[in-house]
Amino acid sequence: MRVNPNYTPEILTDLGAIQTQEQTDTEELATGLRVIMPSDDPAAAAADVQNQALQSQTDQYLQNTNNLDGMLQTADSALSSVITALNQAISLGVQGGNSDLTTANQQELAEQVQSIQSQIVQLANTSYQGSYIFGGTATQTAPYTLDATQPDGVDYNGNNGVNSVEIAQGTSIQTNLPGSQVFQGAGGSVMGALQQLVTALQSGNTTSIGTATTQVGTALSYVSQQRVFYDSAVSQLNSNQSYLQQEQVNLQTQETTLVGADIPAVATELSQAQTAQSATLAALAQIIPQSLLNYLK
Repeated sequence: MRVNPNYTPEILTDLGAIQTQEQTDTEELATGLRVIMPSDDPAAAAADVQNQALQSQTDQYLQNTNNLDGMLQTADSALSSVITALNQAISLGVQGGNSDLTTANQQELAEQVQSIQSQIVQLANTSYQGSYIFGGTATQTAPYTLDATQPDGVDYNGNNGVNSVEIAQGTSIQTNLPGSQVFQGAGGSVMGALQQLVTALQSGNTTSIGTATTQVGTALSYVSQQRVFYDSAVSQLNSNQSYLQQEQVNLQTQETTLVGADIPAVATELSQAQTAQSATLAALAQIIPQSLLNYLK
């Protein structure tokens, strides 16, 4: 008697389908994705490719924003120190204008102003991540060197250019002001005023000292105005950073919707498949021996 072929092939087919479902569910649980191969859902896979490109672009914009924020904060801090130093220079100039001072006293004050001058040159040469901030587009060369032979007491080695960086789709931001504008602008030259104050103190002429001190005050007001650029840029970056962070969340949510697996549902489905597999194997264990017994008869 031949083995009955009517039930066994159907059960084996069901078992194969169950095992395929188990494998699919296991992969989805391991990866968190329902679309692992493009063939799993071609439309979703194609949309996810675009989503991934947007995520990469957003990540780059956010990195640009974070880097710029650090650079602008560094520039703002440098200018804050410049303002503090100029206030000190004004105080020294006021002292130097006192007619009761001796020449030696005035020379000592001149040396202190020269020290401030050197300090401000160092601040004007502030760099961030290897690039000089106040050199215009010449970011690899220190913008300023002291040079007593020059009217402003310095040489400017930078240029008048400005840099810009894209921080969002179609949105760029100017990232710097050249040192020639910040420290030697027509509205008040920091370098020129300090050099004139040094010269006036060395000469001992109280009228010249008073005039130079006033010019340092003008330079202080001017550089304070220039600092507003950096404050405004930081505010713009902060707003942009918040926007990009929200955009990251939105894109990640879209990705989950497109290709993400429903973990609770998949876990339930896997459990059901495992139960069905056990039942199918039990059925096979009963059918095959009996079929063989009938065959032997």
